[in-house]
Amino acid sequence: MQKDTTYNRRHFIGDITKAGLVGLLPVPHFAGEQQEGMAAAAAASLFSTKPYLQNLSPNACTIVWITGQPCKSWVEYGLTTPDEKAVHASLGLVDANYINKITLSDLQPGTKYCYRICSHEITDFKPYKLTWGAGEQSELYYFTTPQTHEDSISWVVLNDIHDRPASFPLLFSLVKDFKYDFVFLNGDMFDYQTSQQQMIDHLLSPLGNIFSTTRPFIYTRGNHETRGVFARNHYDYFQNPDNRYYFSFTRGPVHFTVLDTGEDKEDDHAEYGGLAAFDAYREEQQRWLAKEIETPAFKKAPFRVVMMHIPPYHSGDWHGTTHCRELFNPLFNKGKIDLLICGHTHRYGTYQADDATHHYPLVIGGGPLETKRTIIKVNANNKELKLFMLRDDGTEVGNLALKSRKHH
Repeated sequence: MQKDTTYNRRHFIGDITKAGLVGLLPVPHFAGEQQEGMAAAAAASLFSTKPYLQNLSPNACTIVWITGQPCKSWVEYGLTTPDEKAVHASLGLVDANYINKITLSDLQPGTKYCYRICSHEITDFKPYKLTWGAGEQSELYYFTTPQTHEDSISWVVLNDIHDRPASFPLLFSLVKDFKYDFVFLNGDMFDYQTSQQQMIDHLLSPLGNIFSTTRPFIYTRGNHETRGVFARNHYDYFQNPDNRYYFSFTRGPVHFTVLDTGEDKEDDHAEYGGLAAFDAYREEQQRWLAKEIETPAFKKAPFRVVMMHIPPYHSGDWHGTTHCRELFNPLFNKGKIDLLICGHTHRYGTYQADDATHHYPLVIGGGPLETKRTIIKVNANNKELKLFMLRDDGTEVGNLALKSRKHH
């Protein structure tokens, strides 16, 4: 990454007179040694992470990055040169934060774009005088918007990494020849939530070194993401459709439904200290899902795939499992979903549909330990969906081939 102080002197002063700035967010929670590490990193670069893509659609893309200091930030982008500029403002105030989340809109479908991130540090924030520090812009990165109508799509799934960042490059090395459009993180990337630095070191930096500057990932919250002092800050770093953890979207022949299965114990369990309310939250999702399976987008899709962390079957009989079974499984069967992909159990398995319980195949990814880790790759066209699950030694430990109901 290069610093461009000439650029910043030329553009920042003019920009600052045209827009107000939001008050600074409080400094994220850090342990002492982590804070020192952040200070050292900030001295070398304003950017604590590379940019990462969220919520990519035919007409829009959200770009997120973290700075070590509060900054005014923007994205420069374009077709062959970055000659357009996007900022994020809320209620008339341009963001001036550590977490920079900027959506590029009015994009063209099926088009390759170049982009770079730009930040300018605010060293002192007085009511009528801002003091500026260093400015920085990144190298150029690229992404391609999906076509409005895609004939086929491919994706990969990881789950239950549990704060083992070295697992990412190892597992992705198994799919280096597989062209995937996006990645699902299907819960429990962490043991529990402690700090922004944990988010950077154990997730965002490893993913940035592999794919997330050019292809998006989608985060499905697991039960371990609900734990820890930083759990309530977790979503600040991501961007999903409808700005929540449960949502739906369609890519090509696949309609995806994403659910947030919450915690696996009862709300009044002593571990939660009276701070859990997941039963009502899952019931809220049940009401939403009952409407979702009646939508045209769901009904007309060649394939209907559900992503969630806790499986409703083959996952013991703890409260989270049985509650998901009670609330969601009847609607999965009624809506005739084609596939459910989960994690949570740390035991990989592929379970065929049956008439007595789940009328759809259920795939469960593995756990965090060596010989238990898995990566799932899926590709689908209008007629067929194929899934392969690979163990960390490259061995195939599960596969499915599904025919679209519309082509039977």
